[in-house]
Amino acid sequence: MRLVLLCLAPILGLSQAQDWTHYGADATGSKYSPLRQIHRRNVTKLTIAWTYSTGEASDGKTLPIRTAFEATPLAIGGVLFFTTPFNRVIALDAATGKELWTYDPKLDRTRTYSLYISRGLTYWTNGPLKRILFGTLDGRLLCLNAPDGALVWEISLRANFADKFPTRGYGVTSPPATYKNLVIAGSLASDGEPQGPSGDVRAFDIATGKPVWRFHVVPGPGEFGHDTWPPGSTVDRGGANAWAPLTVDEPNDLVFLPLTSPATDRFGGDRHGDNLFGNSLVALCASTGERVWHQQLVRHDIWDYDLPAQPNLFSLKGQPYVGQVTKMGLLFLFNRLTGAPLFPIEQRPVPASAVPGEKTAPTQPFPSLPPPFARNSFTPEEIRTDSPYCQALLKDLTTGGPYTPVGMKTTVVFPGTNGGANWGGASIDPRTNTLYVNSMDVGIFARMVMRNAREMPRSRGGGTIDGRFWDKDLKPCQKPPWGHLTAINLHTGSFRWQSILGSPKTGSPNIGGSIVTAGGLVLIGATNDSRFRAFHSGTGKLLWETPLPASAFATPMTYTAGPGNKQFIVVAAGGGNDYQDSVSDKLIAFRLP
Repeated sequence: MRLVLLCLAPILGLSQAQDWTHYGADATGSKYSPLRQIHRRNVTKLTIAWTYSTGEASDGKTLPIRTAFEATPLAIGGVLFFTTPFNRVIALDAATGKELWTYDPKLDRTRTYSLYISRGLTYWTNGPLKRILFGTLDGRLLCLNAPDGALVWEISLRANFADKFPTRGYGVTSPPATYKNLVIAGSLASDGEPQGPSGDVRAFDIATGKPVWRFHVVPGPGEFGHDTWPPGSTVDRGGANAWAPLTVDEPNDLVFLPLTSPATDRFGGDRHGDNLFGNSLVALCASTGERVWHQQLVRHDIWDYDLPAQPNLFSLKGQPYVGQVTKMGLLFLFNRLTGAPLFPIEQRPVPASAVPGEKTAPTQPFPSLPPPFARNSFTPEEIRTDSPYCQALLKDLTTGGPYTPVGMKTTVVFPGTNGGANWGGASIDPRTNTLYVNSMDVGIFARMVMRNAREMPRSRGGGTIDGRFWDKDLKPCQKPPWGHLTAINLHTGSFRWQSILGSPKTGSPNIGGSIVTAGGLVLIGATNDSRFRAFHSGTGKLLWETPLPASAFATPMTYTAGPGNKQFIVVAAGGGNDYQDSVSDKLIAFRLP
C-alpha cells in the first residue's frame, strides 16, 4: 500500500461538489445525476481531461484468463475510489487523476475464475468514520479507512461457509450494500455442479466484520419455499446467489436481492419444481434479513437466466416501486412494500423439454407491460444472408420462441445467457419517470449430452456443442439490429423511443450500462466497437460519440470537482470479456474545454 498523505485534504473537509456516492449514483440505483453543465448543446465539445492506467490488462496469454475492467468509480469529496480487475482499490484526485493511495488485497491468482473482474466498491460514513467496503474474487470482505486506505478489518467469506468445497469458485464481483451499521453482501458462487458453496446473502457489522444475519436463498426444512423442491434436493444446493448489486430502500428498512439460477443452471432433473428462491426478486427486512415478499421471474430455470442487474427504486404518484430488468429482455415492476405488480403478470405456456429426466415448468411469467425490449425468439428465416458460416451453422438446428429448452439436438435460444439486459442494468430519470436500458440480441446454440451412462445429461461446453450464435468476427448470425437502447415510460409501460446502439446500421453486442443526467443526456459505452456515446434523453437521437482505446464494458459516472466545480464524466475502457479481443487498463475522464 502506498500513501500520499499531503493529498488527502479533499475528503476530510466539506465539499460543494456534486458527488457520486453509490455504485448506482444513490441508494436507489437510479444512475441519475442532477448535473447539467454538460448538456445537449455542448456535449460535442467534450475532450479528455485525464487518463489513468491501472497496469492491469490480461489478454489470457501470459496469465490464465482475461481481465474485465467493469468498475464504476465513486466520487466522494473530491476523491475518486474504484477497484481494478485484480481487486486493488485506488484513490485518485477527482480533478486531476493524480494517484492518492492504493490498497492491494493480494488476490489469489492461482484459483480458477471466469475473468479477473470487480465492478466496484461501497462507501459508508457515520460522520467521523469514513469507510470503503469491497469483496474479492477469492472470497474475502474488506473494510478500509477512506482517507488513507488503511485496512480496518478483513474477513473470509469462505470460512465455515464454503469449506466443504475448497476447489469451487466463491467470491464477490459486485459492490456490497449498506444499511445503517450493516454491510450486506451477495456472492459469485459456482453453479456448474448441483452441490457447491451456498449462495446465501449475509449481513455483517461494519465496525467489526462480525456476522449479523443470513438469508437462505435455498430454503431448508420448515422454511417458506422448501416445498418447491423435491425431498432431499436442497442439501448443499449451489447457485441461487446474488452476484449483481443489491439495492437498499433505507426509509422502509428493505433490501432487494436479484437472485440467480439454482445449480446446475442448464439441467434441473434432480430439482423438479419451481425451486424458490431461484431467479426471484426478494425483498428482505434489511435490519434482520427476514423475507417480506418475493416474486419469482423464472420458474425452474434451465437457461441460465439469472436476474443480472441491480434493482431500481422509483416512485409513481406517491407510491414506491421497484423495477427489475432481465436477461429475457423483460422489465418487471412491483410495489416495493407489498410486491404487487404495477402491471398484470401473465403465466404463459412455454415449450416442454424432451431431455431425459427433465421436467420444465409448464408456464413462465410475462409482464403484460412493458413489451419485451430484446429479441426472445428466432426462426430460420431470420438468418443472415451474407454469412455462409452462419447459414452452415443453422443446418439441423432446433429453433423456437421464448423459453425454448435446450434439447439433445442443437438448439438456438434467444436471448442467450448474457441477455437481453445484463449487469449494466437500467438508469431512471425521476423527473420524467423514464427508464433507460441497453440490450443486445445475441443468442446461443447448445445441446445436452450425457456425461456417462450412469449420470444425468448436462450442457456441454466447448466446440460446436455450446457457443454464442455469432460468426468469427463476433457478428450475430441473425439479421440486425443487434443492440438497442430503449426508453420506457414507467407510467404507461410503453416505449418512449428505441434506438440502435452501436454501429448505426446494425447495432452492436454490448455489456455495461447507462447513466442519465439533468442535462438531457443518456451516456453509455458498453458496445464492442470501442465507442463512448451520448443520446438525447427525450428522443433517442445520437448526439455525440468518441473512440476509446478499448470498449467500455462498464457503467460510466459523473461528478463535479476542482476549481469552479467543473463537471467530469468518467468511464473504464477495458475491452476483453467475451466481446472483444483487445484489452486495456484505462480509466478516462472527460470534461468541457
